[in-house]
Amino acid sequence: MSNEQTTSKGFSHERIETNNFLMIILIVLVVAVGGLVEIVPLFFQKSTTEPVAGLKPYTATQLIGRDVYLREGCYNCHSQMIRPFRAETLRYGHYSVAGEFVYDHPFQWGSKRTGPDLHRVGGKYSDEWHRVHLNNPRDVVPESNMPAYPWLQATTVDPSDAAPRMRALRKVGVPYTDDEINAAPEELKGKTEMDALVAYLQVMGRALK
Repeated sequence: MSNEQTTSKGFSHERIETNNFLMIILIVLVVAVGGLVEIVPLFFQKSTTEPVAGLKPYTATQLIGRDVYLREGCYNCHSQMIRPFRAETLRYGHYSVAGEFVYDHPFQWGSKRTGPDLHRVGGKYSDEWHRVHLNNPRDVVPESNMPAYPWLQATTVDPSDAAPRMRALRKVGVPYTDDEINAAPEELKGKTEMDALVAYLQVMGRALK
């Protein structure tokens, strides 16, 4: 009886596990197919591609405020996605739905919460509260570890900034009209970055009733 073991030919587990190149190719193939199966159907699902009733594109002021929000890295500590769990809905409000983010490029869902989720913060506090909070968070929340942003009140927005952004967003499906784009510079005239950021915060999560 021969002690020699015959190596099986063809597409065996042994051949895959001992061939690094083949293993990499197959892993990439599996991940690619699995990703396509999960992602592609979402593009044809109305709940993820159509805006909720009442959702409007950001105004010029809100759009610039969103840019300030991104520039200052607010998303590093605040998520904008309320999960459908009782503990979250009791604290933050109605859970987030995909149709609320159709005009967000990119969306700010996030998962890191050093501070609270901000998706339903719109209308929760007054404009003046937000101004005081951004200027020095400890004035309204003594235990806050959020940094202060006093320079926002002293920095004036460039009125020419919004129109190019609005044109770019229109190319990816945000329904801005020519009138809205042309009116953007006048809307932003004399506004500070604090004004713009507060306007953005006040519109968050208000489309879903």
